Amino acid sequence: MRRLAICLTLATLAVAGCGGDDEEPAPASGGGGGGETLTIAADPGGALKFDKTDLQAKAGKLTISMDNPSDIPHAVEVEGNGAEAAGETVGKGKKSVATADLKAGEYVFYCPVGNHRSAGMEGKLTVR
Repeated sequence: MRRLAICLTLATLAVAGCGGDDEEPAPASGGGGGGETLTIAADPGGALKFDKTDLQAKAGKLTISMDNPSDIPHAVEVEGNGAEAAGETVGKGKKSVATADLKAGEYVFYCPVGNHRSAGMEGKLTVR
């Protein structure tokens, strides 16, 4: 009887160990169409401009991450070809992040805070 109990215990452990693993690692970003992250930054001196005004990316999932080293609040937004994605308005030392699934074409990225865009805080994004 004791031998049967040990065998059943071992069989239970073996079956439990062979089950599906619910904690498999997530696939690396970049699979299935882009998965790119582009980084930009607001001007640290407070000028209403980004450090880059011309970006290029592959079609698919795209994230624009904007660092804000300025004392002025900023955000990043991207739009065009029927798509729009907006990051949060952030203060100094924070990041605003906008993510969208973009097809090939021309887009604009800009800061939607106040008059920042009309003052020149925008750029062109080309997706291929």
